[in-house]
Amino acid sequence: MFPITRRHALALGGSSLLLPSAVRAQANWPAGPVTFVVGYAAGGSTDINARELAHVMTPVIGQQIIIDNKGGAAGSIGLRAVANARPDGQTIFVAVGTNVIINPHVQKGMIDTLAALAPICQITDYQYVLVVGNSVPVKTAAELVALAKKDPEKLTYSSSGVGGNNHLAGALFAEAAGVKLTHVPYKGTGPAVADVISGQITMNFSSLPPAVSQVKGGNLKALAVTGSKRVSSMPDVPTLKEQGIDVVVTSWQGLFAPAKTPPDILDKIEKAAKEGMKNPKYEEALARDGLEMPPDRTRAQFAKFVGEEHAFWAKKLRELNVQME
Repeated sequence: MFPITRRHALALGGSSLLLPSAVRAQANWPAGPVTFVVGYAAGGSTDINARELAHVMTPVIGQQIIIDNKGGAAGSIGLRAVANARPDGQTIFVAVGTNVIINPHVQKGMIDTLAALAPICQITDYQYVLVVGNSVPVKTAAELVALAKKDPEKLTYSSSGVGGNNHLAGALFAEAAGVKLTHVPYKGTGPAVADVISGQITMNFSSLPPAVSQVKGGNLKALAVTGSKRVSSMPDVPTLKEQGIDVVVTSWQGLFAPAKTPPDILDKIEKAAKEGMKNPKYEEALARDGLEMPPDRTRAQFAKFVGEEHAFWAKKLRELNVQME
């Protein structure tokens, strides 16, 4: 891990009017409505989960939490917006792990995310589901592989952007199955899945929230999940490994603030988020969409985890030769 060094504000004696503004902000957080920046279009997994967290956190902090969707560049537009925001805790990035640990390695001119953002806490753990439209004549992942081998390079898969986990899941799937697929990046999971439903795209390795309802509604067919075990919301859908395809792809979401945000504010955000996540409605919402509660990590442990993930994927992405298109 590459530790992020933060300067601790010094509490000076005397009247609060003489304190530096950053220190005064620590006592006042939140100093008004808080903005959750989501790096994807509305309707995708990150957007759905951000709204669920905002719903349970609002009564904890006593202020409204606003969702600001800034889609594009696999979440990097939203990430940059938060990195450049005032470090006062009022603007928080609801990140997918790939935004912070993969984008820096695949996007040209990408900022150093470990230096630009301060990790706060993890808010979900989850896997993906391989879905196809009803017009695709297959019922299993094995049949999809056979179809791809019969007509090389004709099949397409959409993603929420280059370097996202659903892009990487597709690349790993194609590599493991020995087939060629054409990648088509979108600005979010919502529109990427919509074009699978319409038949413009063959498949998508979708995050679970936007896909589960579409599968249950009969608009998509679920062929496999990408984790090491099945998910409770789709118990009849086997894993890729169960079908002989050696691929496991999981992900997570977490909260990040601008790097120079004072530690006291980061602590308050972490405490408020974890208090909100204790609300049974939050875990129920995650379970409904096939997601899981995150591991119980402290802020320091989460920062260490992010650094280790960043280093691991730097090596793996070079092996896959994944680059911004």
